[in-house]
Amino acid sequence: MNITKYGHCCLLIDIEGVRILTDPGSYSTMQSEVRDVDVVLITHEHADHLHVDSLKDVLSKNSNAQVVTNASVGKILGGEGIEYHNVSHGEKIDIKGVTIEGFGDKHAEIYKDFGQVENTGYFIDGKFFYPGDAFYNPERPVDVLALPVSGPWCSIHDAVEYALLIKPRVAFPVHDGNLLHPGVPHRAPAKYLPEAGIDFVVINVGETKEF
Repeated sequence: MNITKYGHCCLLIDIEGVRILTDPGSYSTMQSEVRDVDVVLITHEHADHLHVDSLKDVLSKNSNAQVVTNASVGKILGGEGIEYHNVSHGEKIDIKGVTIEGFGDKHAEIYKDFGQVENTGYFIDGKFFYPGDAFYNPERPVDVLALPVSGPWCSIHDAVEYALLIKPRVAFPVHDGNLLHPGVPHRAPAKYLPEAGIDFVVINVGETKEF
């Protein structure tokens, strides 16, 4: 199995000759260069994982690629006229001899129900687990784990504890594009704190504000 990272959560997984592209979202652009893709795997609808225009671009250059995702993403794709296979929690599909199984149905909590869309992690060929935006335990041996390490729902403590729980042979970091987009973690406090009468003010690097 070979894995190429194109940014954030966009990976190209080459396993048993099947090429699987994950989450072509708005934080990555190199997916537009990928060819000979068999499967595009999408865990959930947030823009850093699903960018419809990027997906359309990928599919235009990989006409035989099949899209695999959950029901919530499927509704969006259906509205765009994009065909897909629905593989939600507890479901699976076999593509060219490689099995893709769905695990989990909720995005990790950011704050209460803010951004908590349907999220499906995917187990590929019984070897590689890609959880999307969740710390779901598939309760089976994992050889390789894509480990989320940064985000408004994720701390390093959580990431390390998750890896220790899963105990893969090897883990590598994903969901790290947020480090290049510092405004992302501010969305939840910017929504909820003013509702409680608290001004939430962002001070950008090099900026001065008077209080």
